[in-house]
Amino acid sequence: MKNQDVKSEVVESEKSVSKLMLVFLIPLMLSNAMQSVGQLAGSIIVGRALGVDALAAISAFFPLFFLLVSFSIGIGSGSSILIGQAYGAQNEKRVKEIIGTTLTFTFLVGIVLAVLGSIFAPDILRIMGTPANIIDVTVHYARILFVAIPVLFLYFVYTTFMRGTGDSKTPFYFLVVSTVLNIIFLPILIFGWIGVPKLGVYGAAYATVFSTVLTFIIMIIYLRKKNHPLKFDSSISLKMDGTLLKLLMRLGIPASINMILVSLSEIAVITFVNGFGSDATAAYGAVNQVASYVQMPAISLGIAVSIFAAQSIGANKFERLKEVIRSGIMLNYVIGSVLILLIYLFSNQILALFLTSQHTLRIAEELLVITLWSYLIFGHAQIITATMRASGTVLWPTVFSIMAIWCVEVPVAYVLSQFTSLEIKGIWIGYPAAFVVSLILQYSYYQFVWKKKKIERLVG
Repeated sequence: MKNQDVKSEVVESEKSVSKLMLVFLIPLMLSNAMQSVGQLAGSIIVGRALGVDALAAISAFFPLFFLLVSFSIGIGSGSSILIGQAYGAQNEKRVKEIIGTTLTFTFLVGIVLAVLGSIFAPDILRIMGTPANIIDVTVHYARILFVAIPVLFLYFVYTTFMRGTGDSKTPFYFLVVSTVLNIIFLPILIFGWIGVPKLGVYGAAYATVFSTVLTFIIMIIYLRKKNHPLKFDSSISLKMDGTLLKLLMRLGIPASINMILVSLSEIAVITFVNGFGSDATAAYGAVNQVASYVQMPAISLGIAVSIFAAQSIGANKFERLKEVIRSGIMLNYVIGSVLILLIYLFSNQILALFLTSQHTLRIAEELLVITLWSYLIFGHAQIITATMRASGTVLWPTVFSIMAIWCVEVPVAYVLSQFTSLEIKGIWIGYPAAFVVSLILQYSYYQFVWKKKKIERLVG
């Protein structure tokens, strides 16, 4: 009877963790979807109203902007782990200290990037190979966003603070506000409606700035009115704590580097794809759109598992980590399988939204068949990695992730596409190969090294 009671408690505990994780996960996934909607709306308005050159000017700056944002996302993910642990330990004072240190550090770095970016924008964009016919417009567009980077960074990291306490709903609500404001501002600023000067393509940059800054102000006011645990008030000291700053760097910098190297690997892969002609490039672009939605649950689950694990460590409930991992893996395979199955069933209709050429459609469908299933493996690896990161173990998981990309994905894609009869199909095989190797490396380290370590709180 006692064994049955214990088993029953474990099952109930896992159910409660799965339920809590799902409640946290839904707003997080909707947030990612909402960001995609906002980007899509901006591209449609600029592309259709202002033409290909205007859209190209925005697109040319996007990789650079993504690299800069990657830094704030990395620091934000580091702070969410620290906040998760301090919140789990019910140490409100420490939570406020983490917020103050992160805000000050992020703002100062944002100012440095804003100044350097504004000065060196023309040189950076030329090095990136920006076409001569759009470089002046792209530089002007870039400088508008560079100047706003300090405030944009503050908004990004503040949303990660809230997720660190287990609140994914509030960031989602304000992302909706930001997206709606951006869509409202876009035509007003681009076309000069209601007496506003006509700004053309620069209106898109100002729309991003105004919507984000205004949303950030509204969010700070809202948190104070609601007496949210993370409200910005006099209890938050903006003086940087040296110990906390070192922890932030230790947790955040590897995550930022990983994101940067992932984006660089995509540049390498698209170079291989481009060698097979414009149809292949178009197919790659369409499948990337679809794959981004398939990745969403896996990436969101990684964030959820990291925060739940951090809170468990903070509360000294180390036995709960197994439940967090099991729940994350179960949700990954259930949600991911349903999504992937639906896309496989309706792949032609989905891809036809982006592509009109039957030849290009066939290439894209081949890519989906070869790669899509492997995103379940990707999600599994994300959950193992997120658990280790929650305890402060970030170096080796990051190294393994980079190795899977640069020692497996890129070489496999190159060799199979250039030196075998597989040709373009060889590029697609690089993705599942990298995901499988990544899971093997991450799980091996988790099983044989991490589980034998003594897990301790990083903050008390």
